Amino acid sequence: MITLDPNELKGREKYKLLTGAIVPRPIAFVTTTSTVNGTVNAAPFSFFNIVSSDPPIISLSIGRRAGNTMKDTARNAVANGELVVHISTENLIEDINETAALLPAARSELELTGLNKVDSTIVSVPGILEAKVRFECRLEQHHEIKNDHGNTVTDFLMARIVCIHIDETVYNPQKGYVFTETLRPVARLAGSNYAELGKIYSLIRPE
Repeated sequence: MITLDPNELKGREKYKLLTGAIVPRPIAFVTTTSTVNGTVNAAPFSFFNIVSSDPPIISLSIGRRAGNTMKDTARNAVANGELVVHISTENLIEDINETAALLPAARSELELTGLNKVDSTIVSVPGILEAKVRFECRLEQHHEIKNDHGNTVTDFLMARIVCIHIDETVYNPQKGYVFTETLRPVARLAGSNYAELGKIYSLIRPE
């Protein structure tokens, strides 16, 4: 067993270890409205999960760029208080990957894809028409995470889901079941690696 002191690891080493060990991770595909010119910015994030089901709150952890500059998604969500979070699936993942490109804030990453916008029901930010699951959200909380030098390195967002859109092929409204095998979500691994659904099995939790 190798024992490591995180204080002795460089930033990149810690990132590689954590993203390689904490897998698989769901991928949030997020749209926001640019504070620069109102265009729709889109980007994927794998530091993403559920915080609470009642109220329905999800979390996004968005690392800052060099120089402690907020990424477009974080800046837009904090400034406007709205975002739409989509579940990344096999049929969309190649287009979603294209939106990870570094573009000016005034330009929409959707230009690099074949994806189409669709109006939201409650929030002003458009969603992605082709997504099988999308959550319209309002920003609940924003926390700045600082490193040991006191520099803000990450924007941690908690977003409350205010409207859910889910394709009828992946949801049974009578039983409240999501059909994971039909949804076909994609997960993030380390580096440039992704994972699709493999073996699915059940375990009965002890009472």
